[in-house]
Amino acid sequence: MNQPLVPSNQELGAGGFIFLGVEDVAMKKYEPQTIEPKWQKAWQRQDVYKTDDDKNKPKFYALEMFPYPSGEGLHMGHVRNYSIGDVVARFKRMKGFRVLHPMGADAFGLPAENAAIQRGVNPREWTLNNMKRIREEQARLGISYDWDRYVGTCEPDYYRFSQWLFLLFYERGLAYRKQAAVNWCPNCSTVLANEQVEDGRCWRCDAEVEKKELEQWFLKITDYADKLLEGLDRLPKWPEKVKAMQRNWIGKSKGAEITFTIPELGDEKVSVFTTRPDTLYGVTYMVLAPEHPLVPQLIQGKPNEETIRRFVKTMQNESELARTGSDVEKVGYDTGAVAKHPLTGEDVPIWVANYVLMDYGTGAVMGVPAHDERDFAFARKYDLPIRRVIFPFGTYDPDEKLEAAYTSEGVLDHSGPFNGLSNKEAMRKIPEHLQEKGLGGPTVSYRLRDWLFSRQRYWGCPIPIVYCDSCGVVPVPKEELPVMLPEDVVFDGKRNPLTTSETFVHTTCPSCGGKARRETDTMDTFIDSSWYFLRYTDPHNEEIPFAADKANEWMPVDYYIGGIEHAVLHLLYSRFVTKVLHDAGMVNADEPFTHYFPQGMVLKDGSKMSKSKGNVVSPMEIIERYGADTARMFILFAAPPDRELDWSDSGVEGSYRFLNRVWRMVQQHAGLFSNRPQAKPEDEAAKALYRQLHQTIKKVSDDIGERYQFNTAISAVMELVNAIYAYPEEADRGTLAEAVEKTVLMLAPFAPHMTEELWSQIGGEGSVHAQAWPMFDEKALVQDEVEMVVQINGKVRDKLVVPVSADKDAIEKLAMEQDRIQHFLDGKTIRKVIVVPKKLVNIVAN
Repeated sequence: MNQPLVPSNQELGAGGFIFLGVEDVAMKKYEPQTIEPKWQKAWQRQDVYKTDDDKNKPKFYALEMFPYPSGEGLHMGHVRNYSIGDVVARFKRMKGFRVLHPMGADAFGLPAENAAIQRGVNPREWTLNNMKRIREEQARLGISYDWDRYVGTCEPDYYRFSQWLFLLFYERGLAYRKQAAVNWCPNCSTVLANEQVEDGRCWRCDAEVEKKELEQWFLKITDYADKLLEGLDRLPKWPEKVKAMQRNWIGKSKGAEITFTIPELGDEKVSVFTTRPDTLYGVTYMVLAPEHPLVPQLIQGKPNEETIRRFVKTMQNESELARTGSDVEKVGYDTGAVAKHPLTGEDVPIWVANYVLMDYGTGAVMGVPAHDERDFAFARKYDLPIRRVIFPFGTYDPDEKLEAAYTSEGVLDHSGPFNGLSNKEAMRKIPEHLQEKGLGGPTVSYRLRDWLFSRQRYWGCPIPIVYCDSCGVVPVPKEELPVMLPEDVVFDGKRNPLTTSETFVHTTCPSCGGKARRETDTMDTFIDSSWYFLRYTDPHNEEIPFAADKANEWMPVDYYIGGIEHAVLHLLYSRFVTKVLHDAGMVNADEPFTHYFPQGMVLKDGSKMSKSKGNVVSPMEIIERYGADTARMFILFAAPPDRELDWSDSGVEGSYRFLNRVWRMVQQHAGLFSNRPQAKPEDEAAKALYRQLHQTIKKVSDDIGERYQFNTAISAVMELVNAIYAYPEEADRGTLAEAVEKTVLMLAPFAPHMTEELWSQIGGEGSVHAQAWPMFDEKALVQDEVEMVVQINGKVRDKLVVPVSADKDAIEKLAMEQDRIQHFLDGKTIRKVIVVPKKLVNIVAN
């Protein structure tokens, strides 16, 4: 930008100006309430942050997780998230990158529907009003978004392509419908994915989750389990704890599948998965999940049939945590049926118990109490046999009774042809033996289950499927998208509102033209955030979700910022969708985010901010009082960005004082820039300031661009400002001018409004944010001299400046020649002189 960036005459305001002489600016106070709106309007009018399309520059895609447009507006966690992303985006532009920095709204979701029920308004109206408010608040923070790329996921031009992508999944065999026991939130009246159940409760409203049988749509994320695991190894810029969370959720386990048979059901087969096939000969019972489809047949006509039926019903409404927690009592019932052990032919009693879940493995487990702590406790409680088959290496008693489960390595006994093998050998040989006999074999199991995709609510993306009596399940043709949300719905909180719209439900079959009904479930809103980063690359495409060349130009995202609470849900789904689109040839990247940075939570008085605790601090109140630049400076300076930050009113005031100090510093020296002298760092003071300036440039550059530690970058600038204030009047003015100018440039990403104003005051052309980032002088970093303290018996008595290259003898000689040191040593005997180069000299004397 060659022309000065200036506000229009109408926007200058009472204290506005482009450039004034030193006498005028010396009287001007720092007034963020005047400065900030003035420059925000100028940036908007001149489209300063429109994405640069110069292909000769390297690309950088900076992205913060987009917000849900709730009625509360932005909170301090948002301010921290957006400020981090904005600093990086502004820094990269100044470093010569073309930057994509977009924003939008994750606008579908249950809270809007609940608000519609409570307030008697349409969710769309409520959501769009909130989106408008949040955009205004983001603009007031001075975030450098390319607003032309804004997307709202509730808008038809976006959810049309969410539907388009669903059809792509359907065509590729990755979307299917089946009857399933699902997680049901009675408070939200909707289904939850496994990932949305936290400690047995709804992730959104904290209500206890129940189990319910429903016909549901699923996406086959399990088909991508191995790719999702393998991809984590290629993400070195992701936190290890986040990758560990995803690995644990996918839960890949190597082991064996073992087939038992049930004689009374005509040798019906029941498979179990175990990671310990070496303990197979120690099986003394089997446990089925209460929901296992064979349970009703096994208990029919048995003495405790009614007791078990009541137990099964109770378990169906119990949360996973309530059934499997480490402190939960294990409860079970004997069905009276038996299974045949695949290798010994023994009868193995079949139980049902609370701790076995149908969602994991096969819904059946083999009980090996001698070698599993949970099984041991269960067997002790119900007086079931405990058979030991693994013993310590060396001498052992094969008939020794156990007082606790033996879970260490050892040698097999009581295990038929496998006696004498180490248990590690047996873990390989027993599955091979089972495979030869057709009774199972080596296999891999996953904790991950397919993505439960259906939601029984209105405010979400309609699933583009119709049901025809003649044709069955029929996808809506892509050219007929979007399937629009209807307006004639009833929000009474008692049912899915979509089922109340006659105009929506009743339609014609796209295949035969006959009568049909629409799918009334909507998509899980996590689909919206699983591809929005791709839409940003081509937000106005009316034909397809995004053009491959546009996506390939920007993807993957280089720096993605958001809370760690999304480590499993959002990030896993985003990775899955990206991999599917990669396999479909739509984008080259198979991972969406190169660098994921989870910012720490903002606390108040040691607790998470919440209305119920009365400890919420409003970002807008801080902006009204101190300005957006102060809010940004505090939130970036108060703690490392990945750590928790405890809110401090005094800390905010400290940041405000610092900005005022910078303001006064520039006012004081603004006259230097009307006829700026050349820097000549020849005197000692100029040399020291020049060195500190370039040390600061290097540190701030590294802290922002490599380490992402913004608090230490700000601290370094603060020290430089102190040095400028202490700079002598008689020292080189050119060096001072350079230090002042580059301080403004280094603060630009942190305090964009104030630095824009200061840049205009010192005669800078264009926007401060369009300037090149300062380069540091390598030679200036090399110190010729160093200051050392001189101690006598551990007490500091003097200081001296010595050449960096001076050896110990030369340093000792200089120290002993100092007048103050000779004075303190008068009449004393020197016993020893200790020299620590570049630090201190300690003279031991008595």
